[in-house]
Amino acid sequence: MLVRRLARPMLASWYVHDGLDAVRTPAPHVAVARPVADRVTSALGRAPLPDRTLVWAVRAHGAATILAGAGLALGRAPRSSAATLALLTLPLVVAQQPFTARRTVDRERVAPFVHALGGLGAAVLTAVDLEGRPGVAWRVDKARRDRADRATHEE
Repeated sequence: MLVRRLARPMLASWYVHDGLDAVRTPAPHVAVARPVADRVTSALGRAPLPDRTLVWAVRAHGAATILAGAGLALGRAPRSSAATLALLTLPLVVAQQPFTARRTVDRERVAPFVHALGGLGAAVLTAVDLEGRPGVAWRVDKARRDRADRATHEE
């Protein structure tokens, strides 16, 4: 459908742009990722990640985002690409959530959080889009009904 052929590259553009930004200039992304990485390593009883490791992780995440975004934009395995983008966006949503332990809201992080949350929702919708074809559950149910119909007709 024409709408899907236009909408998928539009959705992918945000991901590709964000991935390129993370690969080219990882410092702002590292600043966002640092508190979450420190909380995770602390909970695991490990030392905080060195900056070099976190920069590498941010760049790798950016490269994976670019590849999945390109796959979605080009229509190559669009559902798998969208599911990958949703999984890659989940850490961004967690890292940018604006709610603090003091039950206050960090106003500077609200816009990036809502942006990432919207991207996550769009990727999930794209991942489950069956393009008008019946899903697996419907096909299984139909096969069962057809088998039951054949069994009753053979008797």
